Amino acid sequence: MSSEKNLRNIAIIAHVDHGKTTLVDEMLKQSGIFRSNEQVQDRVMDSNDLERERGITILSKNTAVHYNDVKINIVDTPGHADFGGEVERILMMVDGVLLLVDAFEGCMPQTRFVLKKALGLKKKVLVVINKIDRPNARPAEVVDEVIDLFIDLGADEDQLDFPVVYASARDGYSSLDENVRSGDMRPLLDAILEHIEPPAGDANEPLQILFSSLDYDDYIGRIGVGRVERGKVAKNQSIVLCKTDGTTQNVKVSRLYQFEGLNRVEVENASAGDIVCISGISDLNIGETACAPDCVEPLPFIKIDEPTISMNFIVNDSPFAGREGKFVTSRNIRDRLFKEVETNVSMRVEETETTDTFKVSGRGELHLSILIETMRRQGYEFQVSRPKVILKEIDGVTCEPMELLIVEVPEQYVGAVIEKLGSRKGELINMGTRDGGSTHLEFRIPSRGLIGYRSEFLTDTNGNGIMNQLFDGYEPYKGDISTRERGSIVVHETGVSTAYGLFNTQDRGRLFIPAGVEVYEGMIVGECAKNEDIVCNVCKNKHLTNTRASGSDDALRLVPHSNMSLEQCMEFIKDDELLEVTPQSLRLRKRVLSKEQRLKQQFRGK
Repeated sequence: MSSEKNLRNIAIIAHVDHGKTTLVDEMLKQSGIFRSNEQVQDRVMDSNDLERERGITILSKNTAVHYNDVKINIVDTPGHADFGGEVERILMMVDGVLLLVDAFEGCMPQTRFVLKKALGLKKKVLVVINKIDRPNARPAEVVDEVIDLFIDLGADEDQLDFPVVYASARDGYSSLDENVRSGDMRPLLDAILEHIEPPAGDANEPLQILFSSLDYDDYIGRIGVGRVERGKVAKNQSIVLCKTDGTTQNVKVSRLYQFEGLNRVEVENASAGDIVCISGISDLNIGETACAPDCVEPLPFIKIDEPTISMNFIVNDSPFAGREGKFVTSRNIRDRLFKEVETNVSMRVEETETTDTFKVSGRGELHLSILIETMRRQGYEFQVSRPKVILKEIDGVTCEPMELLIVEVPEQYVGAVIEKLGSRKGELINMGTRDGGSTHLEFRIPSRGLIGYRSEFLTDTNGNGIMNQLFDGYEPYKGDISTRERGSIVVHETGVSTAYGLFNTQDRGRLFIPAGVEVYEGMIVGECAKNEDIVCNVCKNKHLTNTRASGSDDALRLVPHSNMSLEQCMEFIKDDELLEVTPQSLRLRKRVLSKEQRLKQQFRGK
């Protein structure tokens, strides 16, 4: 039997939080990757600090297990719609997918998105109904939902005849029977060997490797991760790299790796079907093809969906600029952003008319906020503007991106949610009830209608609602949407906030800072209760006199301030405001810091 027959390449795809990474954990543990006494943390594939903090997968990662003398290459993919570009390109590396669906939640927006991509590429699908041990789990109904989704997405007869495995990734068992509540992962691994085809490439034909991902090592530099589509590749072999712009380049494979468990293992050679890592190509990019010198035939790369939201990244020019950041110049920021585009295929960076501003476009607010958070942790200091949707002109009509929004809320909050989304041009297209008293709502809504809505949603539902969204094409522009209805509390002068100054300000609205914080003129320290900006002196000190009066010298009681997260800050700012991002602080500010200059601008605008 040839080595290709002892190989399977699969990707695990699902909606966010349906258990992909936990399932990979169990497959690694039960295949004997770890020593019996080895300390292994949960969700071991989520190796990035941000991933562990947020509990989501952001970057797709490769691993491999051995079962019954067969090597199974597994790619763990993100579940959030904003990282769909990661999923799309990874599907080029595999022959089949495990579609993971929660036994209680059923098919969610991202389930539809990733399945549509997999069916479009004619990948074999193995459905895994996960979390069957959950209270109120409904595996039989969920299988029917999956069948309906396949039909809805135009699957052919072969694709509709999909195998189903029931599992509890957390408890480490799987079965072909939905009523089994014990065992191990062997039924799932057996199903993978039985239903997922081995790679089809011919090892005797000229070499072709399609690079779908990039990695980086401090010692050996850039590493290209891709699949050998045909032929064989060896260490120190000379190859031709076909660039995305149509040019070619003669390069050499300095080192060759394959995945074993969680590690990259150096190998001497690999053949068709293998997923390999190649170092030695300094300017390699995603989507490029490595070919044999005597047969240069580049492979087409999948078209990645376009970005829908853009923000401006601006050099920090506030009075506190340069205090906390290590990289603060426009050159630092430019180099970092263009480096990001090399690996983040669904992101775009454009230079603007001014040298200190860069337009960055991505799939959604989370996609951009992860970049901002990563950069600030790396020591960068900059400012960002309010997110804006990217409008397109289609057949002479201005169109805007639309989202499919799926909401699960307790019954008593349905009215508030429908009213708020209606005012943001949301259109209710489906409504139903679930066991346990929750209501399932589906809306079509412009992407810009969701900017700033998440915090309102959590308030309206007392934190009991679940909200998921998915890009759903373009439609003609829907008209103006009124978003934030309240103004900002703006600082009057540079100084340090005092309890006395904040006490006199807190009746005006909600505060974002405590006492003892350095502030500057034009900085935003709260949300005004009215629909207008007000300027307050939060640095005001109480005048000390010898006069005493009963009741006036009581201890000042401050209302606890709101700690704003990065996403909340991005949603809060208006068009005339900026978010200052440093490794230690997030500060909201007006574009024009001087009150007199702002008033002059308003007067000119009338």
